[in-house]
Amino acid sequence: MPPQPHVAALCGSLRDGSYTRIALGHALDEAEEHGASTELLDLREYHLPVFDPNAEEISDAERLRSELRTADSVILGSPMYHGSYAAPLKNALDYCGFDEFEDTTVGLLGVAGGSFPTGTLDHLRTVSRAVNAWVLPHQAAIPSASSQFEDGDFVDEALEERTRLLGQRAVEYAQIEPELPSFESTQNVGGDD
Repeated sequence: MPPQPHVAALCGSLRDGSYTRIALGHALDEAEEHGASTELLDLREYHLPVFDPNAEEISDAERLRSELRTADSVILGSPMYHGSYAAPLKNALDYCGFDEFEDTTVGLLGVAGGSFPTGTLDHLRTVSRAVNAWVLPHQAAIPSASSQFEDGDFVDEALEERTRLLGQRAVEYAQIEPELPSFESTQNVGGDD
């Protein structure tokens, strides 16, 4: 039996009452129900100045990197800002790299005040692939967020199922080997005819 996977969710919203944070909580609850230990990495709890590669080491940056390295799966969650993802998450990801994400399963969750946060999800997928993460095909998009929640619960059952499935998939694919050895094909006998 494989060891218990650890799923971390990195919340890119700093807003009190954040719908992104609420949705990530639902995904993590589902991950726990499927046997994972979980942790919400809330960027409000880190002091991360705008990334400067020439600056002295920032202790909270090392803490964030360490927490991400312990995760078998990471769910990146962000509100949509100007068609992309939020600056706090971008800044946090700039402190990270291959050591934190290479061959790590990554799930994506985007939240928008209006239409679907497709740009958010596309950009997070691109950034995740750039650090060689294995990005889940399943993702969760929550449009019109202020009307999707009531007292921390989803009002739309389909959105709740999609978000919770993200947590489940983060567990199911936590131990995936992204580059399994493949067999060599052999010449088809008679292929030269």
